[in-house]
Amino acid sequence: MMESDESCIDRRDVLLLGATTAALLFIPELNADVELKTKLYTKKHILSLKDLTPDSPVYFSYPNNNFNDNFLVKLEEKAAFGVGKDNDIVAFNQYCTHMGTSLKGTYKKNQKIIGACPGHLTTFDLTRHGMVVSGHATSSLPQIMLEIEDGEIYAVGVSGLIYGNYENSF
Repeated sequence: MMESDESCIDRRDVLLLGATTAALLFIPELNADVELKTKLYTKKHILSLKDLTPDSPVYFSYPNNNFNDNFLVKLEEKAAFGVGKDNDIVAFNQYCTHMGTSLKGTYKKNQKIIGACPGHLTTFDLTRHGMVVSGHATSSLPQIMLEIEDGEIYAVGVSGLIYGNYENSF
């Protein structure tokens, strides 16, 4: 029997190589930035920068005026889509994307998360587009798009789908 220093490609290697090739052909940009769908609404004044207290959520209605369904918070840590001189002011819809349970009162300032949801224990990272940290939810919290103009904070749109709405149409 003849021994060889060269290794053969076995069946597992062929399958792995084939799957990798297929993935590269059909997924054009594996490292592309996430494109979140944003719907713009009428610009609405939320509050003045001078009235904002770090790590204290402020609840407000947007895009409708039915109830305080969103919260705005100054995280004192840079956040995705954050506004302000430190990009640390963000706002999100306050209903868990799993089953619509209210997250009001569950903000954890040390971790910069909201949750755990009283329904099924989902937590969301407020520095990363409200993405799921743990729990049953499979989608991020809808982020309220903000603008600052002359020291005033305004809501201008929603990025993501608000729980219970199929098109975020109000």
